[in-house]
Amino acid sequence: MNLYFRLFWLLAWRSRRCGSIDFLGTSRISYRALPSDCDINFHLTNSRYPAFMDLARIYMLAGMGVLSRFIKLGWIPVVNAAEFTYILGIKPLAKFEIETKIVGWDEKYFYVEQRFVSDKGLHCIAHVRAVFVCKGKQVPIESMLEEAGFDQSTPDLSAEVLKWKDFFTAKKAEQ
Repeated sequence: MNLYFRLFWLLAWRSRRCGSIDFLGTSRISYRALPSDCDINFHLTNSRYPAFMDLARIYMLAGMGVLSRFIKLGWIPVVNAAEFTYILGIKPLAKFEIETKIVGWDEKYFYVEQRFVSDKGLHCIAHVRAVFVCKGKQVPIESMLEEAGFDQSTPDLSAEVLKWKDFFTAKKAEQ
């Protein structure tokens, strides 16, 4: 239930007051781990990380100034894959920040890096591979870039993301 409240709060209030970021800039949003977000090990439960990441990506789109445009176009973001590296648990009532940025794209997907950080350091780093879909069809990357007003060169994907892409290729080859 608290994630619905956080989503409403994000859409109704926070996204209207978020800072402006460049298309390849880093968005930052702060949260506090409520007791209902934590598991019996007294840290943020693993299932909450992707939920918080969803909210942070919405906030990033708002900071870029494209959220309302994409909604009007009927573009729905769809996560294709995600990978997580958990480093340090987030304790109940601890404040943390989620740093979100687009790290690149290829002919089909765009790649997002999300980091959970606090004054204690890095807690989790995750990568997300996603697309936008409209009426059951994928929105071409070029259309997304055009609507976002991005006309610079494509950034090089990090070695980590390239290895992750190779992993997907290998998985498909096994089937």
